[in-house]
Amino acid sequence: MTTKGSALVIGVGPGLGLALAEAFAADGHPVALFGRDAARLDKYASALTAEGRTARAYAVDAADPEGLATALTRAADESGAPEVVVYNAALINPDAPDELDAGEFAHSLAVNVTGAVVAARTVLPLLRDGGGSLLFTGGGLALDPSPDYTSLSVGKAALRSYVQSLHQQQGSGVHVTTVTIGGFIGGEDPRFSSENLAAAHLDLHRQPQDQWQAELLYV
Repeated sequence: MTTKGSALVIGVGPGLGLALAEAFAADGHPVALFGRDAARLDKYASALTAEGRTARAYAVDAADPEGLATALTRAADESGAPEVVVYNAALINPDAPDELDAGEFAHSLAVNVTGAVVAARTVLPLLRDGGGSLLFTGGGLALDPSPDYTSLSVGKAALRSYVQSLHQQQGSGVHVTTVTIGGFIGGEDPRFSSENLAAAHLDLHRQPQDQWQAELLYV
């Protein structure tokens, strides 16, 4: 039986992030959970371990490039070469385009975009056997921006452009794609439950190479 490479899930909270960690753990991957709340991450990792999974927690702020790169490298050392990375971190704050604070806007982009770039650049040389998946949780705001969530809209649009560029660069070597979620996560529509969205990410990781695309429009 082939041992699977680790799954690094960045941006683990009580919704989609936890569902992603659970899905990849259930699929047999050692999982590393990254987020800002150390106590919450430890609780999640302990619960997965109690189920017989392999899980480790790493408290880090996605807006801290050096800290994020260090944590990812450490996770690869402790859990084994990564086979899949999911960048799910996002800063979701309401803001209007004519009221943006420069500092807050820069911090939002640091989480929503720069952290994804740092994660990709750090992990690409570490990927198991030089291949695997880099999956990014996108959003419908990249296609239909909202004046009520300007920073998030700009961030998701920038993330989408970055992932598509990275997809073209990597070609057939690494599966790079974004899941553009065109709905409210955890709302009344069961299609957008955290569990179903996590399953969509896992399906992308399993996808045959001849079906790879830069984007999954989940609408």
